[in-house]
Amino acid sequence: MKRIAIGLQYDGTAWHGYQKQESGHTVQDQLERALEKFARVPLATTCAGRTDTGVHALEQVVHFDTDLSREPNAWLRGVNAFLPPSIAVRWAKELPGDPGVNDFFHARFSARARTYHYVLYNNPTRSPLLEGRAGFYFRPLDVELMQQAVPPLLGWHDFTAFRAAQCQAKSPVKLMHDIRIQRHGELVVFTITANAFLHHMVRNLVGSLVYIGTGRQRPEWLGELLESKDRHAAAPTFMPDGLYLAKIDYDPKWELPLETTAPLPWF
Repeated sequence: MKRIAIGLQYDGTAWHGYQKQESGHTVQDQLERALEKFARVPLATTCAGRTDTGVHALEQVVHFDTDLSREPNAWLRGVNAFLPPSIAVRWAKELPGDPGVNDFFHARFSARARTYHYVLYNNPTRSPLLEGRAGFYFRPLDVELMQQAVPPLLGWHDFTAFRAAQCQAKSPVKLMHDIRIQRHGELVVFTITANAFLHHMVRNLVGSLVYIGTGRQRPEWLGELLESKDRHAAAPTFMPDGLYLAKIDYDPKWELPLETTAPLPWF
């Protein structure tokens, strides 16, 4: 049995998130249908991190097990032939996947960190050209104020205040590695890296940071929210349009041909 890892890129605008649903209208549904058409047998997949409706991926990492012998490039070309234009396999690699062996690859459990970009269009008037590609906020945002709010969130913390009610994670405690906020003209980009994320955690953080950027709340408020563990005290969940799963970090020993993405995807 072989374990194949693939890098998957998708525009999530038209899909009901990554994870399979009865509707069949998800990225995983489309991927597994394409795999079955190419391999002529059903193949179950495991991803590094689920994404919600409307959320994009610059690089989702997925693995599946098969006893078929195919070159990595054959998996890439063959599966892409059956995928819709908004989803594409970008690379494929065979890796150790036998759980009986101590050192085996797993798309989810081998991941050491995940990085998301949130791209926000900050202008008095929305742009139809950015519909589905970027979030939108019409009041001016002070990036420096938002940057001042970040330090209390770094390190190990209980992120219950930024956790969706339907979150299924066993623990709300996560390790926040880095939060960067940069302005590129009328675009504000939030780049957030943690060992793992709770459901809606990035969008809830962005919503609260926007409150600070407009002067509605003080920079110190974000740390107070964290300590409160009260989701109701935080800002509403921000729209999904500008959210991109950007990068999954793994041990270099796996030598994955990971994407090198610009901080402003597709702009």
